[in-house]
Amino acid sequence: MKPKPFLPESRGDGPYVRDGATGLIWHRCGSRILYADTDRSTVVYHANYLRYFELGRTSLMRDAAYSYREVEEDGYVYPIIDLAIQFHESLHYDDPLWVHTRPADLERVRLRFDYIITHAETGADVCRGYTRHCALNARGIPVAVDPKTVHLWKTFPNL
Repeated sequence: MKPKPFLPESRGDGPYVRDGATGLIWHRCGSRILYADTDRSTVVYHANYLRYFELGRTSLMRDAAYSYREVEEDGYVYPIIDLAIQFHESLHYDDPLWVHTRPADLERVRLRFDYIITHAETGADVCRGYTRHCALNARGIPVAVDPKTVHLWKTFPNL
């Protein structure tokens, strides 16, 4: 199934782009496919897309001035409790890619990031997905999402 168009437009303010189709703002970071990321069929092994999601998520948090290291130092961890990926195109060794990430749902103890990965040269929509996380304290007990993360969700540019 072909995804809805994703038309990232530079906003001129660092790592953020606006989707011309929806108006939503996305954080964007780039990388290239390593040979080690590919499988015998010469395409990126499917599980490696979760690593690219992590790259997008941690880059967004770092650029928002609240790195995962700080989250953990504040006594919180956010393990993934649910995820989904829909694949549309393949990536191959040395292909450049953009990982677009944005905060999505925010609940009392859970939060979600949405992702779109595109080929950086062709603009092809490679995959879309999400990760849902549960807030835990250092002892592994579910707790309310920490105040700094709530602030990030509430202040992330929407339009």
